Amino acid sequence: QEQLVESGGGLVQAGGSLRLSCTASGRTSNSYYMAWFRQPPGKEREFVARIEWSSTYTGYADSVKGRFTISRDKAKNTVYLAMNNLEPGDTATYYCADQVNRRVLSASTLITAYDYWGQGTQVTVSS
Repeated sequence: QEQLVESGGGLVQAGGSLRLSCTASGRTSNSYYMAWFRQPPGKEREFVARIEWSSTYTGYADSVKGRFTISRDKAKNTVYLAMNNLEPGDTATYYCADQVNRRVLSASTLITAYDYWGQGTQVTVSS
């Protein structure tokens, strides 16, 4: 079974930056999209960003557009989330997700569109 491991979370002041990494291991099938979701305290998990694995076509939640950048290193089976100009509202547990069973692009913001999930990495942004 595929395993996703996130790293790079931490505590940062508002306006600061972090870069999250997620590395997939044990992958035996193709990846179509990889994504980042986050779950703020007391809230439901929400979409942050996704990237088409092959083309690197990206999409972002409105709340992070212009501040976050998703990228991937195909050779390393790693996806990144560069987070810039962080805000207290970005405080959440961030989860990496991998879609290995193809769905349409319109589904790529949905939790149900992903087949594997990492354990999460905590990002805390102080004001």
